[in-house]
Amino acid sequence: MHPSTLFQLALMGLFVASIPLTMVWLSSDANKYRKLVWVMAFLTFDLIVFGGFTRLTDSGLGCPDWPGCYGAANPFIAHEQIAAAEALMPTGPVTKVKAWIEMIHRYLAMGIGVLIMALMFQSIRQWRKTKLDAFKPAMPVALFLFVCVQGAFGAWTVTLKLQPVIVTIHLLLGMALLAMLVWLGGREDYLMQPPAPVRDIAGLKGLRTLALVAAVVLVVQIALGGWVSTNYATLACDEFPLCDGKFIPEMDFEHGFTLWRELGKTAAGHYLQFSALVAIHWVHRNFAVLVTVVLGLAAWRAMRQPQLRKTGQLIAAILLAQLFTGVATVFFDFPLAIAVLHNAGAALLVLTVTMLNYKVKYLLAVSQRTPANADVPANSYR
Repeated sequence: MHPSTLFQLALMGLFVASIPLTMVWLSSDANKYRKLVWVMAFLTFDLIVFGGFTRLTDSGLGCPDWPGCYGAANPFIAHEQIAAAEALMPTGPVTKVKAWIEMIHRYLAMGIGVLIMALMFQSIRQWRKTKLDAFKPAMPVALFLFVCVQGAFGAWTVTLKLQPVIVTIHLLLGMALLAMLVWLGGREDYLMQPPAPVRDIAGLKGLRTLALVAAVVLVVQIALGGWVSTNYATLACDEFPLCDGKFIPEMDFEHGFTLWRELGKTAAGHYLQFSALVAIHWVHRNFAVLVTVVLGLAAWRAMRQPQLRKTGQLIAAILLAQLFTGVATVFFDFPLAIAVLHNAGAALLVLTVTMLNYKVKYLLAVSQRTPANADVPANSYR
């Protein structure tokens, strides 16, 4: 790729990042570092949702090279090549609309990458100056390294032609990036205003274990959901609760869950049989029962703690909405809006379950070292 194209893409990333940076700088919030962390978490959530839209509209190869589009910085410049590809295959992976969807997704990702670099440099600078816990650079540096890995998987998603395991890992890394930002935001919140201690330390310990289990089963379910989406197995079972008229239909687990293979093919290069897609869909659908039980129990236990009640209620509400959109996707034959909402629901569950984990962790730490009837000073950055 020509250096001028890379320069133009870099400028686009800086432009996208300059908008939230300006908003943070001009905001009335005195703690702009914390504000930037939460703005980045919000934008990462948006990127995940838009990434789901990109995948669900089959726009992942709208620009079949990386990081540009036919070697250009935007689809305007590559108009001739895109038009030629669209003329050959009007319903194929390359169209003008799909090219713009894919490139907007990349521009947003580049903007978030620039923001993470800005956060890392700011944390290092402030840490050297103040040595305050709020500016410890370990997490921002980890975020920078993590987003570099995520970018590599974004490139491989295109160059390996939407290979399911690569696309699924790309999705999981996006969710992990969101969780890391939410965790960092939670740390900033609790450093600014430590929570009041509670007496029910035994209950908090039990909830902490349950919250960790909830996070694990949620990650597994998102991986299974990503595997469904990347293998285009959403409508392999077009009824609910039955699948092909049976509770246990004919399924090919061996080929369905072979990880390293091309899209739509077995590891040997043969076309993937429909029974393999049924297996993928059926496992995701049934594992949702375990997820519902574990996350529902974690939400219920959280609602019994006054300081965690709102978080528990939020998890419960999102979980119910996620179940509804999952079933509605099958009943209404995969409408795009509901499918995108289902993807957004998964990201919201990652966000809220991460919130529950860090709140329980910090609340437990405060409660173990401070008597419940003692006053906890609200000092932002000690």
